[in-house]
Amino acid sequence: MKRLEKKIALITGGARGMGSQHVRRFVEEGCKVYFTDVLSEDGEELAAEIGVNAIFISQDVSKETEWTKVINIIEKNEEKLDILINNAGIAIANTIEKTSLDEYMKIVNINQTSVFLGMKHSLMLLKKSANASIVNISSIAGMAGSTGNAAYSSSKYGIRGLTQCAAIEFAPFGIRVNSVHPGVVSTPMIAQDDNKEIVDRLAKTIPLGKIGQPNDLTNVVLLLASDEGAFCTASEFVVDGGSLAGF
Repeated sequence: MKRLEKKIALITGGARGMGSQHVRRFVEEGCKVYFTDVLSEDGEELAAEIGVNAIFISQDVSKETEWTKVINIIEKNEEKLDILINNAGIAIANTIEKTSLDEYMKIVNINQTSVFLGMKHSLMLLKKSANASIVNISSIAGMAGSTGNAAYSSSKYGIRGLTQCAAIEFAPFGIRVNSVHPGVVSTPMIAQDDNKEIVDRLAKTIPLGKIGQPNDLTNVVLLLASDEGAFCTASEFVVDGGSLAGF
């Protein structure tokens, strides 16, 4: 039996990058996946490529009305929701002095507020699952600060607090809530030829001597989403090749 057989999942930021890898693997493991993104063209192409068990919905995760829309669609089509993966996020590198309030709030709203809205509005459908799981994608930047990373880092720190509170509040409903903290992971943007020298130099600073691959992160997310992670909640899973240990 496949690991996510007969489960229904919602994955945000799923049109490309790490999110698209989650969508692919979840479908391969027997899951029906609703995935969202602002990148409508990429999302539609991915859904068409994967097939009927990948359903794309255009969504701006920072807006509450968009969450209501997505949950209404799922509720209309399904009896429950088993898995919520809050994956959507952006990064803008700048010092505190040079970061405008609009830039700061944009990052907070997309990275952190969206997690609050996702859990709040998905809860009614997650309660109908026999063993529901929420996985919130944070970052090692949510465990250690660095220069030029204040907005991104604070938004990812915030996800840790939201995860802990939700895990306690949702436990009586049998809903598990965990956070995953990736280090540097190869995405299409990072993997460009122009970045090869930078990536090679960065890899040397990681104890395992390499940057992560999307599937390295998906393997952990899949574990937590599946019944194999049935006794894991309120926990933080670091996937960084040892970067934090050598920080």
